[in-house]
Amino acid sequence: MFRRLWQAMMVGFAKSPLMKRVMQSSRSATNLAKKYVGGNDASEALTTAVHLSTENINTSLFYLGEYVNTQKLVSENYAAKQEIVSLLANEKLDIHVSVDPTQLGSNLSWHNGVTNISALTELASKKAGEYPGVHCVMLDMEDYSVNSATIELHDKLKAKGLCVALTLQAYLRNTASVMHDKIIEGAKVRLVKGAFPATSDIAYTTTREIKANYQKLIDIMFSEEAKKAGFYPIIATHDHTLHEYAISIARKNNWQQGSYEFEMLYGARNDVAYELAARKEKIRLYLPFGKDWWPYATRRIGENPSGVFLLLRSLLNK
Repeated sequence: MFRRLWQAMMVGFAKSPLMKRVMQSSRSATNLAKKYVGGNDASEALTTAVHLSTENINTSLFYLGEYVNTQKLVSENYAAKQEIVSLLANEKLDIHVSVDPTQLGSNLSWHNGVTNISALTELASKKAGEYPGVHCVMLDMEDYSVNSATIELHDKLKAKGLCVALTLQAYLRNTASVMHDKIIEGAKVRLVKGAFPATSDIAYTTTREIKANYQKLIDIMFSEEAKKAGFYPIIATHDHTLHEYAISIARKNNWQQGSYEFEMLYGARNDVAYELAARKEKIRLYLPFGKDWWPYATRRIGENPSGVFLLLRSLLNK
């Protein structure tokens, strides 16, 4: 119950134009931004990504611009994502870019978002064909209202042979069924716990339930069927017990290191990321960049109530 209320409150903060203006103009609050953000623009983000690559850490670039409701902002977001795709290609790094449908126009109309995401995926696929790597436009999963539409978009793009991947949420009760479908397709799937509030008829609502379902989904993702289909599991969590569980299942079922990966948020548990990388596991950090950092940072705190102290320190020192 507390978890759902906390998430709902943080999502409300994230969507508040007033809170965003106040916090993003506050010097002291920039400590919150620096913790989770890899640069103010694409050039700075690339510098961070190159540095991380020298330490065997891969990245998924995410331009900060969410809940946009004007064509001007949609165009700015699209241009920033185009730029980072080209910069990554120039450095021969993985072209791995995360996209929220709301960033590229779905708030204006779902068709608008689909058009822009499709064009970005075509560009990324063209650049990706120039050199090997784990390339994709990763479709982030937002709230349940767009769940089915996002899955459908992924499937259409993949059917065209484009480099696209999908995020699924362990807290949703239908994820196991969807996961089986993605395994048959040989998809790339990032599994997260899920940060959006939802009712108990469609979602597991306690931490214990969500973690138990996450483990069941790991079993599915590292099955013999998944390996034969060329499925690519991405375990996206900071829960080290789930990391160890995934590694144990991978070893049991003879999955080679590098045929799957772990993903974490930049700035959240870098110590765990480096520890896993030292063990030769494939690691990727979700690396946001841009000046519009408030919605993103607030939702990150929403995923972990212990972050309330960081939020309060920023609010009280504004």
